[in-house]
Amino acid sequence: MTRPGQEGSDDAGLAEFGYRPELKRTLGTFHTFAAGISYISILTGTFQLFYFGFAHGGPAYWWSWPMVFAGQFMVALCFAELAARYPVAGSIYNWAKKVGNGHVGWLAGWMMLVASVVSIAAVALAYQLTLPQISSVFQFVGDGTGTYDVATNAVVLAAVLILFTTLVNAFGVKLMATINTVGVFLELLATVVLIVLFAVHVVRGPQVVTHTAHSGNGSFGYLGTFLVASLASAYVMYGFDTAASLGEESLDPSRNAPRAIIRAILASFVLGGLILLLALMSVSSLRGDKLSTDGLQFVVLDVLGPTAGKAMLWCVLIAVTVCALAVHTAAIRLAFAMSRDNNLPAASLLARVSPRFKTPVAPAVIIGVLALAILLVNIRQPQIFTVVTSIGIIMIYLAYLLVTVPMLVARLRGRWQPAGEGKFSLGRWGLPVNIIAVLWGAAMTLNLIWPRAAVYNAAAPHHWYLRWGAVLFIGVIAGGGFAYYWFVQRHRTGVLSEHAAEQSEQSERSEPSATPLEVTAHEH
Repeated sequence: MTRPGQEGSDDAGLAEFGYRPELKRTLGTFHTFAAGISYISILTGTFQLFYFGFAHGGPAYWWSWPMVFAGQFMVALCFAELAARYPVAGSIYNWAKKVGNGHVGWLAGWMMLVASVVSIAAVALAYQLTLPQISSVFQFVGDGTGTYDVATNAVVLAAVLILFTTLVNAFGVKLMATINTVGVFLELLATVVLIVLFAVHVVRGPQVVTHTAHSGNGSFGYLGTFLVASLASAYVMYGFDTAASLGEESLDPSRNAPRAIIRAILASFVLGGLILLLALMSVSSLRGDKLSTDGLQFVVLDVLGPTAGKAMLWCVLIAVTVCALAVHTAAIRLAFAMSRDNNLPAASLLARVSPRFKTPVAPAVIIGVLALAILLVNIRQPQIFTVVTSIGIIMIYLAYLLVTVPMLVARLRGRWQPAGEGKFSLGRWGLPVNIIAVLWGAAMTLNLIWPRAAVYNAAAPHHWYLRWGAVLFIGVIAGGGFAYYWFVQRHRTGVLSEHAAEQSEQSERSEPSATPLEVTAHEH
């Protein structure tokens, strides 16, 4: 229930950016938590890439889970501080703009937006890893044994999911929040049930995570293969910033968003880590190819049997669905935020909020179409899962760096001001946490983008441009985005007049450096 005067207080921070409130505030504490944890989505991530981690690192790949958590938790703490200070839509974009400058903000938003579109496609591909194992009826293309059967069928199933998330997001935040909340509740319930069922079927001790399964024969020994396998964990633990991206639709966001970010990543670490550990302890055998091809889906069917196992796989499908919905929702809010600043083509259209559904409809449709286009480009690519996933993760890590690096610079220069008393702040721990977050993000980005054949061109045909595909794609996106902003966009940026706060309110709350035009500029 909203306290008297609460909504006005929630909207107060918008004027600092020069915005007027347009999105309807209906999301409570659990909704914001659900947004963060559904983007991370324990069941989606662990089930989508367990096969990859096990194939490259054996059971010992499990240690990448706490490693990734430790690094990402530092990032999450920085984001929680930012969410308390700036609880606005398009969190990554607006945060980078505030702690850095207009160019850094635009580049962070651009990288995050492209990454989000790629991530929608990557998450939607998870349908293929689960549905055909529930029933062969869902293998519409061939019988699954042909060279391109799996990849092509994955695109068909993913397209259905993307169509669903597009329609739900276009019909308003209330419908999206209802589906998301119910889905997250079912996912958390299913996760706990799965942990219990795995626990009562254990056949070996936790020392299983010390076994490498004879992997690691390369030039760097097991370290090299472990770093490759860590992609499986890196894919899961991101997206916690989504809780803050819905800040303009949440109640008391400056308090709820930081809590939601921290709770989402902590819950994901504990529950996901237990699933992975107990799966390795309960599967009947660690030998054979099934763990390296069918992954956790095979473990569930092996341990629980066909009836209970398939029931659990349906829960995984629900998790994948709400995860794709959350990623799509976050991308829409980011596109809306950037368009409101006239920072995307056709900005006025993209920033228009439907008077009926109280949500930006145009971005929902356009982002859905772009995600489908990514799938179609990769329709006959046998490595579609790891390639699309890897590129999406790298761009998100880069977007995160475009927030944590300027934030660190602001701290070192004494310019960082946390939120007011009673709101989340790292205090004297802010500087060391921020330093670790930057070092972690840079190291993991380098690890993820490294042109390994095992990730980017594991199967024939072997071409140099496939192996270097992530470097080339991200180089073009980042370089092109940087040049576009510098030569074109920076001369146009500024809050569109139809989204601008009233001048009297704006002058009271905006920073002294803000420059009023017909619109309010964001160049620092």
